[in-house]
Amino acid sequence: MAQFKNYINGEWVDAQSGEEFERRNPATGELIGTFAKSGSADVDAAVAAAKAAFDRWRKTPAPKRGEILFRVGQMLIERKEQLAREMTEEMGKVLAETRGDVQEGIDMTFYMAGEGRRLWGQTTPSELPSKWNMSVRKPLGVVGLITPWNFPLAIPTWKIMPALICGNTVVFKPASYTSRSAVRLVELFEEAGLPPGVLNLVLGSGETVGNALVQHPDVALISFTGSNDVGQQVAVECARLGKRVSLEMGGKNAIIVMDDADLKLALDGIVWSAFGTSGQRCTAASRVIVHEGVFRELADQLDARVSALRLGNGLDPQTDVGPVVSDSQLQRVHRYVEIGQQEGAEILVGGKIATQGELARGHFHEPTVFINVRPDMRIAQEEIFGPVTALITVRSLEEAIQVCNGVRYGLSASIYTRDINKAFRAIEDVYTGILYVNAGTIGAEVHLPFGGTKATGNGHREAGQAALDVFSEWQSIYIDYSGRLQRAQIDVEHLPIGND
Repeated sequence: MAQFKNYINGEWVDAQSGEEFERRNPATGELIGTFAKSGSADVDAAVAAAKAAFDRWRKTPAPKRGEILFRVGQMLIERKEQLAREMTEEMGKVLAETRGDVQEGIDMTFYMAGEGRRLWGQTTPSELPSKWNMSVRKPLGVVGLITPWNFPLAIPTWKIMPALICGNTVVFKPASYTSRSAVRLVELFEEAGLPPGVLNLVLGSGETVGNALVQHPDVALISFTGSNDVGQQVAVECARLGKRVSLEMGGKNAIIVMDDADLKLALDGIVWSAFGTSGQRCTAASRVIVHEGVFRELADQLDARVSALRLGNGLDPQTDVGPVVSDSQLQRVHRYVEIGQQEGAEILVGGKIATQGELARGHFHEPTVFINVRPDMRIAQEEIFGPVTALITVRSLEEAIQVCNGVRYGLSASIYTRDINKAFRAIEDVYTGILYVNAGTIGAEVHLPFGGTKATGNGHREAGQAALDVFSEWQSIYIDYSGRLQRAQIDVEHLPIGND
């Protein structure tokens, strides 16, 4: 039986308590392995190692830091298939998607490695003669990274790569469901020659490891991706302790389908966005806002498409939709299906926990579509995080945009239309961090900022140049070579002394 340990100060070590926890394949119930069940003492050791390694790492030239990331990126390419298959076993999504997860990690790693030769600042003209102005980035120190299970390799790279390239040292706490993928990623850094203590891995629950990391006085920043309930607790605790926090939380994303849309294209986007990763994406399309003029045609075609989706083990090439990650998540998804029915919505297709044959061994829920949904229903307002979407009819673009914006979240949205004016009206008025035109709500690229408005986050962004702002401090530098006292913001023409 495989056993997986913490990685602290360059060594693989058991939890100090000696305790372990198990993880099983959500499709088959087969045991994947046992994992160190860490506590606050393990976090203390990891933070101490990161703190001790910080001064040397921050003084390592950024291009040299980038070279280590380039080596990790190359190893990710070479081991892509193995990492993808293990990820499917660990959290369930189909192999084509886990390959994409690894590819996103590859893309982010190479992108941030390249920033080692940029890490841009600013130069500006001075308001005074014989004076030079510039700004540079400096690392924060020890940063704590807390990641979810739905993208076990991509999301950790969104955080680890910019943190390291900026010169920070890291304590990484992955989701318990996907600890093996985290171990595999850290193994690559070890093989690439990352110095001991620069990246530390502590496995265990959010309640123990996550809380200890948030509360540790030597952790300068917490970068968290997860639920709103937990994220808000993290924000409160970080505010109390006066430390920085970057939050990426929930979404209630919508696809708008106008009466002039290419319906076949829209259907492709809806099916992929609503049921890819079994709906377990923060960008999943859990609402479809459709013009009444094409509602019936769209609903009929969506019924046929969703009914044909095949549930099964993600390693089976015939599978379209894998399991949800756990039994508790399965029960949560199904409770929302029941809530939708109680509120008066009608199930167009799906609606059941799948228990036939081999599916009974795992955590499978039928892909589900609701119709006759009002915008104020809970299934149209709250994040379900499962293979469930709701069709909402509207009469105009203006009403569609109002419904789209009428939730507490603001991560991703899309519009299908052939009218360029409608597309630009949506760009102007839809209030989300990400907007697609004639594409689904998922598929972000690593060189643009990723994140949302309102309750989706706290204003920070991941990926692209914006990620560097999360993991670095600005220092403004002024070099005066005039050889005399010069006073900024003071009228030099009327100074009584010091400027002749």
